[in-house]
Amino acid sequence: MAFPLRKDVPIEQTWDLTHLFETEAQFEAALAHITVSATQFEQRFSGQLTAANIIVEAMKAYEELRKQMVFVSTYASLHQSVDQKNTENQMRIGAVQTAFAKIAAQTSFLQSDLLQLDAHVLEEASSIAPQYVHFIAAILREKPHTLHPEVEKVLAAFSGTFSAPYSLYNTTKLVDMKFPNFDVDGESLPMSYNLFEGDWELETDTDKRHAAFHAFYSKLADYQHTTAKTYEMAVKQEKTEADLRGYESVLDFLLFPQEVDRALYNRQIDIIMEELAPHMRKYANLLQRVHNLERMTFADLKIPLDPTYEPTITVEQSRQYMKDGLSVMGDDYMQMLDRAFDERWIDFANNEGKSTGAFCSSPYGAHPYVFISWTSRMNEVFVLAHELGHAGHFYNSQQHQNIFDARPSLYFIEAPSTMNEMLMANHLLQNSNDARFKRWVISSVVARTYYHNFVTHLLEAAYQRDVYEAIDAGKSLNAPFLNQLKRNVLETFWGDAVDINEGAELTWMRQPHYYMGLYPYTYSAGLTISTQVSQRILREGQVAVEEWLAVLQAGGTKSPVELAKMARVDLTTEQPLRETIAYIGSLIDELETLTNEL
Repeated sequence: MAFPLRKDVPIEQTWDLTHLFETEAQFEAALAHITVSATQFEQRFSGQLTAANIIVEAMKAYEELRKQMVFVSTYASLHQSVDQKNTENQMRIGAVQTAFAKIAAQTSFLQSDLLQLDAHVLEEASSIAPQYVHFIAAILREKPHTLHPEVEKVLAAFSGTFSAPYSLYNTTKLVDMKFPNFDVDGESLPMSYNLFEGDWELETDTDKRHAAFHAFYSKLADYQHTTAKTYEMAVKQEKTEADLRGYESVLDFLLFPQEVDRALYNRQIDIIMEELAPHMRKYANLLQRVHNLERMTFADLKIPLDPTYEPTITVEQSRQYMKDGLSVMGDDYMQMLDRAFDERWIDFANNEGKSTGAFCSSPYGAHPYVFISWTSRMNEVFVLAHELGHAGHFYNSQQHQNIFDARPSLYFIEAPSTMNEMLMANHLLQNSNDARFKRWVISSVVARTYYHNFVTHLLEAAYQRDVYEAIDAGKSLNAPFLNQLKRNVLETFWGDAVDINEGAELTWMRQPHYYMGLYPYTYSAGLTISTQVSQRILREGQVAVEEWLAVLQAGGTKSPVELAKMARVDLTTEQPLRETIAYIGSLIDELETLTNEL
């Protein structure tokens, strides 16, 4: 199946970006206005931040500038994400990146100048404008690692260049990489990134699935050396900045903005690698037995346990599923879900040039936008619920926090999204006594929610840690080195239960999160929190829901440990993680029992 061009996609399958700017001319005018505003901001306040009232005036002006920048950057990036091949989209995002690099340099004085002041001046500013207390505290926290103002200005000016590896990665992956058709028993079948990740990995015909795996990874292999050098460029830039700012390790540098230490980071990776692996090997053995596979390979891990049972589902049917499953979150949350469908917040289309995966963008002052490529598989309900969990988070936080405080630490970011998946599963399990349906729901939770977040992303995190440790040790990266690191991680986790096919070691090439700092491990961190809270909601009902909504509304005003504590989860101990792993194990045991009964 070939995908249509973006211009040929029915409009109802696309999101409505006119909510940001009604016309391209309005966008261009806004970008021009921002560049003027940034210059005026620098002229008005650079070197003038000497008194509390001026500081407050500057922060109000900076807040307004940031709001305008969010609309402009979101408009450009969302256009680009749905059609990477479109030259207008490429030029638009390039123009924004160039302008924003200049603005970053022009506004870098704000932090530098504030850090030169006596503490009592900043305290006075906080008392005059308490809405900025967290913003000022965050700046002060960075003081030990802040460089000379002129150095900060230079680094800010290069911000567009520093993001270039990610742009190059996407260009290689989504523009230059062309997948030919592959043949199975005389049938010519299409291949693309989205087709492989949305369909072929889940294909139940073993011959087609294995042929698709070989075709996909053979093409990735053609680009492995370029992609490896692109990735090396990104991590070496991070290492250089970490050294300049006086961090002991690039890992410490990347964890600093997350407000967590190495202990929490390492614990998340080490305990899952050791204690979840036996449960997932048991799940792999179950898949092998049910599908009567001679050997279980990496190419077989995504197949559904009961493929003949999984229904197809329309977009409108998915709305009702989610409204039923998430109704516990209250009327305001339900209204948000309806608005998301009715006002076209969601891009469902499958078209040429569209990025892979799914995400939610939540521009401050507008509404969230959800990116997904709809395949009509029931599995997509959980994916969409996940992204609408992000939407619900920022829909709540932005109503209660300013632009500086609306976004929490990256460590916490995946808790609200995975919470929606857990609530959906709980609802479905509570409303059916049919053994086969129950097995389908539990297998969906294991194969999608937990496999995706506690296995796929966690194995990426383990590999990523190996990469950064190599960089800290002064090593260089190339494709064979990265391939070996990835294969070692896969073989360590899966042991003798799964044969790691040739090509599986190239899986590192598929993940854009590697260009976003220490992101992969946060999926399991968030799901640890949401598993614990979703169980509380089952036990305690509305009290737990209200506490969770308060967490969402708190945004970034608290650290991840403090946010979790609001929901009565103690991240300072290993208990939540170990309990979550035990819960995953119990689900796999139940799958085995139900399969034996059926």
